[in-house]
Amino acid sequence: MALEALTGRYREVLEEEMRTVVQERPRDERDLFQMLRYHLGWVDAGFQPCAVRSGKLVRPTLCLLSCEGCGGDWTDAVPAATAIELLHNFSLIHDDIEDRDEMRRGRPTLWSIWGEAQAINAGDTLFALAQLTLLQLEERGVAPAAVLDAVRLFNETSVALTLGQHLDMAFEQDDHVSAEQYLAMIEGKTAALMAYSSESGALVAGAPVAQRTKVGSFGFHLGVAFQLLDDVLGIWGDEAVTGKPVGADIARQKKTLPIIYGLEHSGELRRLMSRERISHDEVGRVRCLLEEVGSREYTEGLARVHHEAALDALGQADLRRTAADALRELSGRLLRRRR
Repeated sequence: MALEALTGRYREVLEEEMRTVVQERPRDERDLFQMLRYHLGWVDAGFQPCAVRSGKLVRPTLCLLSCEGCGGDWTDAVPAATAIELLHNFSLIHDDIEDRDEMRRGRPTLWSIWGEAQAINAGDTLFALAQLTLLQLEERGVAPAAVLDAVRLFNETSVALTLGQHLDMAFEQDDHVSAEQYLAMIEGKTAALMAYSSESGALVAGAPVAQRTKVGSFGFHLGVAFQLLDDVLGIWGDEAVTGKPVGADIARQKKTLPIIYGLEHSGELRRLMSRERISHDEVGRVRCLLEEVGSREYTEGLARVHHEAALDALGQADLRRTAADALRELSGRLLRRRR
């Protein structure tokens, strides 16, 4: 079955499940849940239905494909996949506040409309809803021990994700971040959730530990490659496609891998990045300097290394062919994405 057929089938079910979780509430709760619905793309800022769709649903798709690939019924894993997407969106809401991002998916971010405090409430609510949704695995017939494992791994992943964000923010004030430190950070911020997304599907399917480990390794390396490409798009992406201001990472002086590599190879870049503020014209100059020292080439090359490691782990996982082919195709598309 083609990737589009699989993911299209998943998307419809996942959207329905998320809408059930984030359903309309009584008056006292309504505005909070409408804010969640706005963030997820179902209503506009006036809480009127709109045609904006949710995100790419990459992480829940990994979960469901992994479940099928390990011989399970993918519908059993829907609560886990839904919880993963809710957790991901919790992190996006909080990241937008911490990074001062005013746009996401081409629309104003939650905090930029309703303020930081209410956006924090909304993010916390999504985190709690994710936990409650994950517990619904038992209603799908998943063994209690497996549900407990899924919840434990979910919370371990949440700690890793939050630690990664902590380090990401701390690096903004650190003038001496190494590539090794940065890679360790994205292992938590991005790769941990991709690994959990893959492994949780195998867990629901009742896969043996060795197979679960390989599937998780696939997700982990794919997550690293995914974040490295995100770093590239944050500097060289098309704003009309990404929905984010181009050069925002430079203006915020974020220590993404292209910038870290550039700082190690350009004295002029070090002088520019040491300033308290970087002007619009200087953002353009920084981009040129990064190109000159090979930052983009270096970052894209490392992304390809992790992509190959992901494919190697996938091959060793011995998944059912249809799901394995879909995961392979999905990973290739993620590496070629433009947003």
